[in-house]
Amino acid sequence: MVMTAHERILAAEEAVRQLKDALTGVGVVFPSLDVERVSAAGTYGLPLVDLGRCNLDTALRLAAVLHERANP
Repeated sequence: MVMTAHERILAAEEAVRQLKDALTGVGVVFPSLDVERVSAAGTYGLPLVDLGRCNLDTALRLAAVLHERANP
């Protein structure tokens, strides 16, 4: 099934919402996490999620959470 541009944007927004919730649940916040709008407007492939930029503390927190989950 081919998704319309509107459906693609809604799906990407939902993915971003779920990712924000999951990251927040482990104490990691990417302030600029969002849908990359240019990719969402196209007709080929799926929209991109822009993880944005984060400061050093956030990067280290994310690394710690990932290491913790990889090595329970």
